[in-house]
Amino acid sequence: MTQPITRRSFLRTAAIGTSAAAGSRLFGAPAIFAAGSPSSKLATVVIGCGGRGATFQIPAAAGERLVAIVDVDEKRLATVAKAPKAKHPAGDEKKARGVDFSKVKKFTDYRKMFDKMGKEIDAVFIATPNHHHAPASLMAMQLGKHVYCEKPLCHDISEARRMAEFAVKYKVATQMGNQGHSCEGMRRLCEYIWAGAIGKVTKVYTWSNRANGGVGPRPAATPVPAGMHWDEWIGPAPYREHHPDTVVKTKKGETKIIELHPHEWHNWHDFGNGSLGNMGCHVIDGAFWALKLGRATSVETEDMLGGSDERYPVGTRIRWDFPARGNMPPVKLYWFDGKKKGAKMELDENDVPGSVAAGAQNLPPLVEELEKKYKIKLGGNGALYVGDKGVIWSDTYCMSVRIIPESQHKATPVPRKTLLRITGSHTDDFLRACHGGEPACSNFAYAARLTEVVLLGSLAYIAGPGKKIEWDGPGMKCANMPELDRWVKCPVRKGWEV
Repeated sequence: MTQPITRRSFLRTAAIGTSAAAGSRLFGAPAIFAAGSPSSKLATVVIGCGGRGATFQIPAAAGERLVAIVDVDEKRLATVAKAPKAKHPAGDEKKARGVDFSKVKKFTDYRKMFDKMGKEIDAVFIATPNHHHAPASLMAMQLGKHVYCEKPLCHDISEARRMAEFAVKYKVATQMGNQGHSCEGMRRLCEYIWAGAIGKVTKVYTWSNRANGGVGPRPAATPVPAGMHWDEWIGPAPYREHHPDTVVKTKKGETKIIELHPHEWHNWHDFGNGSLGNMGCHVIDGAFWALKLGRATSVETEDMLGGSDERYPVGTRIRWDFPARGNMPPVKLYWFDGKKKGAKMELDENDVPGSVAAGAQNLPPLVEELEKKYKIKLGGNGALYVGDKGVIWSDTYCMSVRIIPESQHKATPVPRKTLLRITGSHTDDFLRACHGGEPACSNFAYAARLTEVVLLGSLAYIAGPGKKIEWDGPGMKCANMPELDRWVKCPVRKGWEV
């Protein structure tokens, strides 16, 4: 196995050269790590203790010195403190179980946590719903705190740009939680494409089996569950009474309620960004880096299933148009998600929210063609890069990268490694930066640009099918559809401004 390139070996190896390092930095490659780091532990806080917060970020934060946890759900705070578990492969359960949670302070409002503990903390991990990403991150950076924030970086494009600006202004370490960006496969993809393994790439097809959307009107208001701080959960979004995501009738005539919290908020315009927001920063990351995409000039939903004035659709085909970049030709980037036409839109008692039943996934025709021709499976999430000399496939997090067919992959010369490799996990990369190392690989300067592409797709969801958005990147506005600009910079509820 090839050893990862370290700072010491990098400095000894002239083959890589300073120009490669400079190019890597420009397009978000990993930094050269500082040799060593201070032995003192960072005082860390985790904001959002469900899902990724509980299984990934608490263990990472506990590897330093976890001093506080924040969640709007008192029951979740109690559960996490009682029995933290790391179900994610990168999570270290032993670290979490080594924490004395009786000494860890607990809050239901991160504004109060910052007011009370702002001078005591060093780094913040954020795993809230999307509409809280920017307020929590911006507040932390204003106080000079390092920030690790889950993907997508934020809820609207104006927030992405502000977060990148704050990271520079307040000189803090940052990282977005698109963990595939730290992996070997992401670097192999770049190196294959940059070496011309499949020639000039003009199309990329990306897809996800997530169906984060819905149909029909907003369900009727229901009582706020005990221990749930609803006003804090709504946060910067326009206020609404508590309601579930969906109400399903079972075959026995019983009512099955699927709540917004802790996950189905993804389905709603005011809180999430649909299937794209859920998976786009993973699946599209490889295309963004390897093809140096920058800003799109237009985006359009070509086809759509479901959705409403408040909910995202449950199946879409979206296209972005990117201009030529240096010696790279213009690119059309496609995103397919959720359910294909003809699949049922409404949930029933056998459905898992946000998932797609077997055989009902909305896939690019080329994926289905290659699967049939070569008797392969390309997965529920992935990307195909179409060049004039061949096709490369990558999986969800770009950990696996192969030229199709396999015979062509084996016949293609393996490109030289020109990008520095990450040692350890994505959070290790962040923590090294916090301890004085070089910027983390998906720092906010890179992550904000990737997130902007993803959030443009969310705008296309809202615009609806057949409505091409002409994007004025420098002006940060929809040139031909100004009515969408309210989603480029969403209004913020009083008390949550930053």
